[in-house]
Amino acid sequence: MRASRLISLLLLLQSRGSMTASELARELEVSERTVYRDVLALSAAGVPVYADRGRAGGYRLLGGYRTRLTGLTRDEAEALFLAGLPGPAGEMGLADAVASAELKVLAALPPALRDAPARAGQRFHLDVPGWFRETTPPLWLPELARAVWGDRVVELRYRRGDREVTRQVQPYGLVLKSGVWYLVGRVGDDVRTYRVDRVTGVEVGDEHFDRDEGFDLAGHWREQAGSFLRTMLRAEVAVRLSPAGLRQLRHLVDAPFVYDELVAAASPPDGQGWVMARLPVESVQVAYHQLLGLGPEVEVLGPPELRRLFAESADRLAALYR
Repeated sequence: MRASRLISLLLLLQSRGSMTASELARELEVSERTVYRDVLALSAAGVPVYADRGRAGGYRLLGGYRTRLTGLTRDEAEALFLAGLPGPAGEMGLADAVASAELKVLAALPPALRDAPARAGQRFHLDVPGWFRETTPPLWLPELARAVWGDRVVELRYRRGDREVTRQVQPYGLVLKSGVWYLVGRVGDDVRTYRVDRVTGVEVGDEHFDRDEGFDLAGHWREQAGSFLRTMLRAEVAVRLSPAGLRQLRHLVDAPFVYDELVAAASPPDGQGWVMARLPVESVQVAYHQLLGLGPEVEVLGPPELRRLFAESADRLAALYR
């Protein structure tokens, strides 16, 4: 545990130049007293750590000291090569950069760990797109990725329905969800999301924007994704489900929270184990296609329009199989 922390402390100083004891304590999730002891241990091991005094002081490494990656365990080395995500990186135009970085990391590893990339590649493969999806990356993805990395304002032409709109966007980040790329960016005072495959043109300007360093891309995406799914569920249907139907419904709804909330609010089972519940849905037509897959394991109680659709389907099926 301590050896791993000492390596982390050394790499923090190597990458950031100078850090105070409180900054190191916060990053390493230890007390400042522990940081003092760890710095003394590094100094005793021959690492040239120097303490600058005063209000602007802190710890730094002398003389451009660099460490080789000799402290990595096998698990850490293999995890490092798994983290490259060569497919998505390649789609963003970063395949050469990833390959170059991997070669440099490989050269810094001790000989006993240089089989790490081969072992990781033999055992794990990331296939991001869902089944039956087109795998061609969006045309403007590499250009947007360069704008994201460079904090450059872009003029975005975007297909919305049957018309095209133009927006000045500060591109904060890119998100890959189920094989679909999304751009998250600031437009005026709002943070908006655009599907990259609907982008019809990108012009990267010379203007740089000041990024909000407190913006949490992962947290924003989680919040927006949940809100988006809930806003889609504008209707509700009443159903009666058999035990098998209740189990199968989990695989038909679009969001896990829909199923969890339905089960929590369902009525107690009757004598045959059937329960009554209310299911949030996008529309009556979407509910019809979702629930039809349950066959006789579901009875639609309402609304009347959906119940009528199921009755008509039952009549047609009965006519086919008589």
